[in-house]
Amino acid sequence: MKLRLLLFIPILLFSVKSVSAQETASVNGYITDSRTGETLILANVALLEINRGTSSNTSGYFTIANIEPGSYTLVATYIGYRRFELDIELEPGENLRLNIDLIPESFEMDALIVESEAEREELRNIGTAQVSTQLIKELPSVIEPDVFRSVQLLPGVKAASDFSSGLYVRGGSPDQTLILLDETTVYNPTHFFGFFSTFNPDAVKDVRLYKGGYPAEYGGRIGSVLTVYNKDGNRVERQGTVSLGLLASRASIEGPYSRGSYMLAVRRSTLEPVLAVLRQTIDGAPDLFYFYDINGKLNFDATENDRFSLAVYAGNDNVSIPFQDDANIRLQYGNQTISGQWRRIISDKVFGFFTLTGSRYFNQPTIRIAGTPIERDNDILDFSLKADLEYLPNEYHTVSAGLWAGNITLRFRDSFDNIETFNNRIQSQYVSAYIQNRWRPANEWIFTGGLRLNTFSEGNYVRLEPRISAEFRPGSRVRLQAAYGRYNQFLTLITNEAFSGLDLWLTTDEGVPPAYGDQFVLGAKTVPFTGYGFDIEVYYRTMRDLFELDPFINDAAGLDYAELFRFGEGYAYGIELFFEKQRGPLTGFIGYTYSITRRKFPGFNAPILDDPTRARFYPPKYDRTHDVNITTSYQISSRWSTNAVFSYATGQAYTEPLGRTQFADIPWANSARDAFTVGNLNASRLPSYHRLDIAFSRSGRFFNLGDAEWQFQLINVYSRRNVWFYNYDFDENPIERTDVNLLPIIPSVSYTVNF
Repeated sequence: MKLRLLLFIPILLFSVKSVSAQETASVNGYITDSRTGETLILANVALLEINRGTSSNTSGYFTIANIEPGSYTLVATYIGYRRFELDIELEPGENLRLNIDLIPESFEMDALIVESEAEREELRNIGTAQVSTQLIKELPSVIEPDVFRSVQLLPGVKAASDFSSGLYVRGGSPDQTLILLDETTVYNPTHFFGFFSTFNPDAVKDVRLYKGGYPAEYGGRIGSVLTVYNKDGNRVERQGTVSLGLLASRASIEGPYSRGSYMLAVRRSTLEPVLAVLRQTIDGAPDLFYFYDINGKLNFDATENDRFSLAVYAGNDNVSIPFQDDANIRLQYGNQTISGQWRRIISDKVFGFFTLTGSRYFNQPTIRIAGTPIERDNDILDFSLKADLEYLPNEYHTVSAGLWAGNITLRFRDSFDNIETFNNRIQSQYVSAYIQNRWRPANEWIFTGGLRLNTFSEGNYVRLEPRISAEFRPGSRVRLQAAYGRYNQFLTLITNEAFSGLDLWLTTDEGVPPAYGDQFVLGAKTVPFTGYGFDIEVYYRTMRDLFELDPFINDAAGLDYAELFRFGEGYAYGIELFFEKQRGPLTGFIGYTYSITRRKFPGFNAPILDDPTRARFYPPKYDRTHDVNITTSYQISSRWSTNAVFSYATGQAYTEPLGRTQFADIPWANSARDAFTVGNLNASRLPSYHRLDIAFSRSGRFFNLGDAEWQFQLINVYSRRNVWFYNYDFDENPIERTDVNLLPIIPSVSYTVNF
């Protein structure tokens, strides 16, 4: 009898647990903007009575499972939106579908925005930063509002120069940042020689930067990740935007249809009048210069549980520049992407994403000298399939898993006078898989652990990447965080920091192992006063097996692929401070970064009498010890507002030439030869950089047809002639050095109509 009882007890317990599980309820749905129907990413949802909550995912979907039946108050919050509250009654076994529309707060309203400090903190995971599209449009910009220029204002992100929108994040070069547009990799996201990025702010919904220590769901780069999501399109009413500028103009339209929504945005440069003037006054002015972007997205709501979307992007730059009487250079380069996604609510605890992506990068420069063409054709074709699942077994765990498989083809061809001189094609298959668990054992603690597996067929490389992070909340106003991750990279970018039109991507192969590195991050996110935020992060990262083309190889003919490269290492560390004012007519932030970045390659800075293959660490050009950005926005009145940006940075590193020696009467040469003496690589510094930009905006109406806005800007208000680089004239004695400066003061005006 006792034995039967002992056997019955676990069966009874299991039965009670099963009945309890069957009797629990759940609530789930999408969180959207009531004005446009756009889904909101990382909105917060909670049940007040049991202090349980969650955040919406990148599709705007949320779910809270395993809820005891009863009455609850459900609250949803998102920065800049009114607090949503609803009393709900959950029956045993009920799966309540509740789609929530949040109402945006108007800038002209005096009503207090009710929001918890915890709501703002949810957007501050370790190493993560978000840039609002509204801020991108409001900040002063030279030609166009730009995503990358706005991201460069964040702590830990460097700008190479006024003429480069490249992202140098925590000591990493631009190729160490994975850039995703609607889950699709973008390989050269720049326009105008890298002057600004390809992302049209009228088409963008969300911009998020993972500066370091990022989770297992992302991989393929050893530095950072930038995710950009296009708008789905207004699901409530049709609307559009037209913006006319001196150098570029934009137009967009979006709206609903019976089963979903659509969005189309176009942008084109309007430089032709400026070029016409320049051609009459300046020799060598471009004969042709224009760029364009096209963004489109179509959404189809098949069922209550199934949503489909198709997103496309195409961008192109065309430039023609004469540089002699009978010579010119023609550049054509750009990107094309497509992504189709199926989002399915599989159950009240499981949500799935399934995505097909395609990406193409091309550049096709042609130089003609006396009628002889010199051509290059460089292409990347990348097609992939991604599957991601989110599973919420209970209130303590959120499990994510995914698979990313694809095929990448890199083609590189050179020809001279229509005769092919070089042709190379590399094709590789890659597969990545990850699993991740977010565990919240108590309200004060959150642990996230993950593992990612990467394979790359060129070289048959298999790499495993552990990731872990922890967060402790001793109070409602403080979050203490730590993270560690291992990362691998199978691609490298050969680029000119002053010009991105000839970017060349190369892959690992046999004898060329992938680069890898470790990242360590500590952080504290605080709310010192209501409406203010203060964050501090400390990071250290390593970079090993960095590979790039060996600059000391004079003739690559006959060499194996692996013999074309040299291998190096690097490290970076720093501290980032971020102070933000979030409420009131005056808002803004101050970001400060102290950082050190070093790299080492054989033959660079080696002792003269030592082995020339040895090397010493040196700072790359984008190493800036101190970096400060101050951004402010002030609502002057109901119609007028102003924005200002001040930037300061330590001067970039450069290699100083020390002199020239001329050798005459060389038996094997017809003329004298020069030999230049230079100092250690990047051992000198340019003067410090600083600049102030101001913008004023006036809102109004356009003949009662729509809202309109004038924007007046002054770039580089006090005309600080920051030094880009030095030019040396060695024919003079002593040697003459002249400054090549960056932007002078530049006024700009634009007019935007929203209808």
